[in-house]
Amino acid sequence: MPIRITAAAALLAAFCLNGQAQHAHAVPSSEAASTACETTIEGQPGKRFSLAEIRVSPRCDTFTVHLVHTGKKPWQQAGHNWVLARSADIDAVIADGLRAGPEHAWVDHSDARVIAATQMLSGGEHASVTFPVARLRQGESYTYFCSYPSHALPMRGRLVLGD
Repeated sequence: MPIRITAAAALLAAFCLNGQAQHAHAVPSSEAASTACETTIEGQPGKRFSLAEIRVSPRCDTFTVHLVHTGKKPWQQAGHNWVLARSADIDAVIADGLRAGPEHAWVDHSDARVIAATQMLSGGEHASVTFPVARLRQGESYTYFCSYPSHALPMRGRLVLGD
């Protein structure tokens, strides 16, 4: 049976084949269709994510986010990452991340309020992060954002636990 590749997975595969990034792999659409335990999101020029909301099924043990930086600039000029925290904690997580500085991608990785975070990416790169769904609570509000300075306010989205 032939494997169909989604557009996002094809983009990831192209990056891997060209040697431009080495952090994630392509996901055949038949596999993605059988599991709702992962998603692909783009960090785009103009300080925005391609998705305003991500839904996570409570039936998943873990959830994986594949981030693709579709821009061209190096991370030092316009990097993108994906960081998840409770919405109530977001301002404090961002403030503590700024103190952590660029050598830590503006994320305090020892901060228990950070549920998940990818590395900071340059244009054309991609990365994945997997986290246990058990860290999420039904009815709680979660926000994902890019921690690059000046990106955290416009590059935000909502993560919802529920089918």
